[in-house]
Amino acid sequence: MSLVEKVRGAHSADDGRVDPDRLVQRLEALGRFLRLVDPHLPDGDLVAAHTLIERAGNRLALSRDHTVVALAGSTGSGKSSLFNALARLKLSPVGVRRPTTGVAHACVWGPLEPANKLLDWVGVLPRHRFIRESALDGDDEAALRGLVLLDLPDFDSVERGHRLEVDRLLGLVDQIVWVVDPQKYGDRILHQAYLSQFRSHADVTVVVLNQADRLSTQDTELVLDDLKRLLVDDGLSAAPVLATSAKQPGMLAELRTTLETTVASKQAALRRVAGDVDAVSEPLMAMIGPPAAEDEVDRATVRQLTEALAASAGVGAAADAAAAAYRHRAAAATGWPLVRGLRKLRPDPLKRLHLDTAAETDAVSTDIVPRTSLPEADAAQKSAVGLSVRAVATRAAAPLPEVWTPALTNAARSRAADLPDALDRAVGKTQLGMDKTPLWWRAVGALQWLLITAAVVGLGWLLLGYVVRLLGLPELDNPQVGAVPLPTVLLLGGLFLGVVLWLALKPIVEWGSRRARKKAEQRLRQSITEVAREYVVAPVREVLNAYAQAREALTAVRTE
Repeated sequence: MSLVEKVRGAHSADDGRVDPDRLVQRLEALGRFLRLVDPHLPDGDLVAAHTLIERAGNRLALSRDHTVVALAGSTGSGKSSLFNALARLKLSPVGVRRPTTGVAHACVWGPLEPANKLLDWVGVLPRHRFIRESALDGDDEAALRGLVLLDLPDFDSVERGHRLEVDRLLGLVDQIVWVVDPQKYGDRILHQAYLSQFRSHADVTVVVLNQADRLSTQDTELVLDDLKRLLVDDGLSAAPVLATSAKQPGMLAELRTTLETTVASKQAALRRVAGDVDAVSEPLMAMIGPPAAEDEVDRATVRQLTEALAASAGVGAAADAAAAAYRHRAAAATGWPLVRGLRKLRPDPLKRLHLDTAAETDAVSTDIVPRTSLPEADAAQKSAVGLSVRAVATRAAAPLPEVWTPALTNAARSRAADLPDALDRAVGKTQLGMDKTPLWWRAVGALQWLLITAAVVGLGWLLLGYVVRLLGLPELDNPQVGAVPLPTVLLLGGLFLGVVLWLALKPIVEWGSRRARKKAEQRLRQSITEVAREYVVAPVREVLNAYAQAREALTAVRTE
């Protein structure tokens, strides 16, 4: 079969090609997922995905014209002999001493220079790199042009460094040829620690039963059938299983054809990365559950939080102060003028707590808000705030996977230290609606002054009459209101009506104070709700938004 026919056959038989653009989109989606979840999820759960992003980016940036195939196997499987037989050169040491292969050896079909950067990235030392340029004149060898074949150390080596090197290289190569022998093909370590971990890479995995020349044809078939059964248990039922022998060149033909097909398709690197994406993203799906809206924190939970924050911020005391200030100011504006001055000796309840200063603050452009003199929250109130904050996180985390619970809890508590100052500032900045004097206060106040003026006129009139009589002058002819002189009516009437008006207005003032308290409490609670949303709910919603976007990104990763 000519090289052209082999390449054509590879493309026609390859109905599961990986689209490079789609693969790049999946990697970008995985990178977007990591950027979204990195601040919220444990680093240990994301290490594999971060490693893949870096490794895949490096591999796809390197030569796409080369396919890196590794021969991996246990001690005594004949891996190095198979490597030499495929290269038709004695490149990797073979011997009875175990382990023989301590470092990876590489054979490049074609010029070495274009593959050097790839081998540098894989980590094969220059002195362990070999070339098959001299054999490219032959059509059979030309079909392997672009192949980089690696002979790995034994994965079951007594040297721990060898095992670590095998694990590192297995994560970098494009295709893996597992070399097993008739005696140890069912080795538990091989299947549990390695083959079963590559179930997402069946299309870049080949298993060869080496040293098959030691078996009869019938025994070879029995061993191959049993090996296929074990591979089914490993999740590699689609992986090709071949019988080979380094001593019988004819028994290498099927493996060489498989390698030629792989090299011709130039798909191994893409399939390996695609398989890695599948393998890495599968456990990540456990971090993503059903959709979650940003407004997952319901009104009842926010109301509970607001109630706790309001109690902690002293909203009740501030509302009581607003009611007391209303009564204080109403009495100062509408009370009996003779005792009104005494009110000025008592401090305004709101000003005493440094409240209702919003109008004064707005007059001057400043971000400085004086601290209030409200009492500090006690232990019970602080505990109630903590429980309410935790309830917000719990409510938001209810529909999400458990791994997100710590992130939501931390988000809800992220600004807890700033809450006391924020609450005090919110209360101090809230306009309680006490900055305007009601018109009826002004009217009643004017009427009170009119009545007290009448009483003063009446008193002056009476005093004038007394002085006239004292001086022996003719008595004044005072007008009469019935049988009572007008000056007396003015004096007594002004005093009496002023007191009566004052007493009559007390129920109205009390009603107004209750209304002022209700209005102040509503405005304060609105300010407290804004603090709750900004300092507790908003950070939680940021995590929920990150979750929603991460879920979308991971869905794009998992969509073929």
